[in-house]
Amino acid sequence: MAFQILLNFFLAFVWMFLSVSFTAQSFLIGFILGLLVIFAFRRFFTSRFYLLRVGAVVSLLFLFIKELILANISVLKVVLKPKLDFQPGIFALPTELKTDWEITLLANLITLTPGTLVVDVSFDNKVLYIHAIDIADVDEAIDEIKNSFEKAIMEVSR
Repeated sequence: MAFQILLNFFLAFVWMFLSVSFTAQSFLIGFILGLLVIFAFRRFFTSRFYLLRVGAVVSLLFLFIKELILANISVLKVVLKPKLDFQPGIFALPTELKTDWEITLLANLITLTPGTLVVDVSFDNKVLYIHAIDIADVDEAIDEIKNSFEKAIMEVSR
């Protein structure tokens, strides 16, 4: 991915020098033409087209913002109830993520979401232990995390 980005910037600068116009508009035209060239020759690269991965990162960011807002509302409802009838608990989340940075990103996204905290990671990096402030159904919470954060992280990394 990094090679494709650098190649795209290189092609944009080459376009600027060939057109003898050193403006932002000329750079943007060269960048778009570089995108088209890289897209046309994408089968010669070992990794997938980098704009797809950039889109997946933006999608993960929006997913996190959505989950952050929903979790804040959920915690606010629990706190503002006259009677505190929530069910805190710790559950194990088996993960399919392999690399350290994927697991770290998942743990950070879970911890940054209000009401949840990653307490521990197993030695083999296959299970995350998560504390939730209000957990009615463990299987539903596991499915929610696997179908949102874990799936989005896999789209970014693979």
